[in-house]
Amino acid sequence: MNASECDFAMRYIGGPTVILTIDGVSFITDPTFDAAGGEYASGTVRLHKTRGPAVGAEGLGRLDVALVSHDQHPDNLDTSGRALLESIPHVLTTRAGATRLGRGAMGLDPWQSWSVRTPQGTTLSVTATPARHGPAGIEPVSGDVIGFVISRVEDSVDLVYATGDTRRNPEHRPLRSKAEERGSRRPYLHSAQMIALGVKVCQN
Repeated sequence: MNASECDFAMRYIGGPTVILTIDGVSFITDPTFDAAGGEYASGTVRLHKTRGPAVGAEGLGRLDVALVSHDQHPDNLDTSGRALLESIPHVLTTRAGATRLGRGAMGLDPWQSWSVRTPQGTTLSVTATPARHGPAGIEPVSGDVIGFVISRVEDSVDLVYATGDTRRNPEHRPLRSKAEERGSRRPYLHSAQMIALGVKVCQN
């Protein structure tokens, strides 16, 4: 079954990187496509990449929207991932990240939304959600982070939640309340910080 025959298709690339195709619109989360063996400075530590992506960036096909939880850590946006962003029409990230990335990247505050019309005639809304990359008070060290909820506007259905490299914390309580108000079903899939909220999943 291919992506055009279902509401939702997911392709796991590796690390935080997932490709989602929803109603004909392709999203990619936190692009990381460097080969294994790379070394990266990240604050006071060095990161070593032990495994490359399942498929190279050249084999991805068309991508419409990039969801970048944060740009300041190379395990969530590496050198090849940054290069890939230049070919993606819509890049959504934190406000600070959008300033650093430039090239038309759009910065969102938590609970701010952006929408796109799909080839199937529906409208998908992307809402930024609170995220925290560590314990309370870590923000001056880790920098800003956001997650994303993708919803179909016509039927008020929340389809998928990308947590944004964060663990559950008190800031997520409003997200749970909003999901309950909208009638979202219990999450049944969790992969690479990705939770599907009640849609048919097609395996390619």
